[in-house]
Order: sequence, then structure tokens, then C-alpha cells
Amino acid sequence: MRTETAIVASDILWQEIRGEARRAATADPVFGKAVADAILAHDDFTAALADLIGRRLGGSAADRERFTTFSRDAFRGQPDLVEAAGRDLRAIVLRDPAIAGLLPPLLHFKGYVALQSWRVSHWLWRHDHRDAALLLQNEASNVLQVSIHPAASLGSSVYLDHATGIVIGANVVIGDEVTILQNVSIGRQGDLPMRSPRIGRGVFIGSGATILGDIEIGDFAKIGAGTVVTGDVPGGCTAIGNPARLTNCLAAASSA
Repeated sequence: MRTETAIVASDILWQEIRGEARRAATADPVFGKAVADAILAHDDFTAALADLIGRRLGGSAADRERFTTFSRDAFRGQPDLVEAAGRDLRAIVLRDPAIAGLLPPLLHFKGYVALQSWRVSHWLWRHDHRDAALLLQNEASNVLQVSIHPAASLGSSVYLDHATGIVIGANVVIGDEVTILQNVSIGRQGDLPMRSPRIGRGVFIGSGATILGDIEIGDFAKIGAGTVVTGDVPGGCTAIGNPARLTNCLAAASSA
């Protein structure tokens, strides 16, 4: 059940988005119709978000309706998915110095749409709608170039920055406040399906990084660009290179 605090937070977020949309429509009448259709035509954030996923993934009217329905069912079935989506959106504004408002990342950042599509596919997967979950994952991969398996687990306030070429495999666990840049692969090593990485809170993963195997990346660790990690990285450490080596650790290990 949604708490009163969560409902208030969602309502505040929605009013902020609508305010930005009205100002954008007034400032640019050409853009105004798109804003009206995407934001101002909807009564709440839930409806707008479900429609956004349908628009971005649906190549036809039938596909758009199908993906919108999947999303609407998930959000109604588990309202805290919408709260997580709100935290994801605010995380972009907090971490990206080029972004000053909520509307641009909501409408234009494909990493944000990919993450919310995954939230829907994960809900479908857990409710034994496996084929629908995999269909949604496949379309997100094809259209948005981000593939997150429905059996993965991600926290909230996650930011997929640039969001091209990101692959997150089944049973990967990613905590809150994680930032992942482009061309990152996170998945199992070998044939055992449960041997997938566990990424802690506040971790930063640079572009082109590869993280494989039954390993843990501790809270607030940093993984440098192009780094290949196949061993544990303690919290607060930075891993760089191929094979990875650890730096900036209070008790640094020799390799990761």
C-alpha cells in the first residue's frame, strides 16, 4: 500500500512536471503539441509514464497499446514502481549538471525510459508473465539499445547515463543511487545462473566497463572506464584497468 508520504511526493513531482510542460508549450508552440500529448493530456504521473513507454517502444498502434497496457497493469499492481520512477527522474537532475528540470529527461532520455520499461518487465516476470516480460525486454533492447533482463534486480534513484550498449544479465543485483554509463556489461561468468554480480549503493560504473561473476561491488565504489572486474571490489575503492586493480582503498587489495 502506498504511504501518505509517497502519494504526496508523487503528486508534487507531477505538478512540477506539468508546470514545466505548460511553460515549455507557451515558449515554443511547435513543441507545445508534443508536450500536450505526452504530459498535459494525462491526469497523473502514472498515466503519463505508461503512455511514454508505449510511445517509445511501440512501432505500431497495436504495439503501442500493448506496451502501454503492460505498463498500466504493472503500475496499478505495484504502485511503488511509480514512486521508484519518480526517484529515478530526480536522480538525473541531481547528478547531471547539464539538466535543470524534470521534463527534458522524462521526454528525451532513453536511459530513463529503458529503466522504467525494465521495472514493468520485472513485474511481469515475477507475476509469471514470462513471455510478455521478455517481449518488453527485447523491444527495449532493439529500440533503446539497453538490455536489462527481467530477472535482474535494481534499486531506485538509478541513472543510466547516455544509455547505449548497456547489458545487465539475469540475477544481477544493483542497489540504490547507482550510475551506469554507456557500453557497460554486467553479468554472470560461466554456466551457473546465480553467479552474477551484486552492485552496492551509490556505485559509479564508467563507460565500457565489464563486471562478471559471483562478486560484490561495495557501496560507493567506482569502476573506471574500460575496467574488467572479475573479483570483489570493497566499498569506497576505485577499480581501474584490465585486469582490474584497486586504488583509493583504506585497506587496498592487490587486484579485483
